[in-house]
Amino acid sequence: MSEQIALRPAGEDELPILDKLVNDPEVAGEFAWFGWNDLRMWQTRWENGLISSEAGVLLVVRGQEPAGLVSWRRRPCTPAAYFWEIGVAILPGARGQGIGTQAQRLLARYLFAHTTAHRIEANTEVGNIGEQRALEKAGFTREGVRRGVGWRDGAWRDGVMYSLLRTDPRV
Repeated sequence: MSEQIALRPAGEDELPILDKLVNDPEVAGEFAWFGWNDLRMWQTRWENGLISSEAGVLLVVRGQEPAGLVSWRRRPCTPAAYFWEIGVAILPGARGQGIGTQAQRLLARYLFAHTTAHRIEANTEVGNIGEQRALEKAGFTREGVRRGVGWRDGAWRDGVMYSLLRTDPRV
């Protein structure tokens, strides 16, 4: 990867890129196309702020060019603690180049540096081997298979859960 991968807030003019990553079946790809959903989602979220104490979205850029997005949302695990659940979506032309791995690694570093959470979770479909490899290269540990956890393309799908703890060695 010759150009630097970075995360940054998206500008309003970049909302169409975010929209394509969730509402265009060709761009979303096999494992992230769940049917058309809230066609004003990004505009509404933009008006309310793409980053809050509960969730956020950052643009993944290679050099100056958008390459995808990363997202996170807060999940309670006890009355006194929470963890982050993260996701990534990479544009088709940027897939298979290690960008998703680096983006998830950068997001984990960001969340551990700026929040008190001890755990980050990521989930993917059993058949999404590329994302499983990306998570493992980013330092996440495979915890197990969750049977019938996700509905996509007319069928229930098994998922794989990964985690990264604040105390895990960094890669």
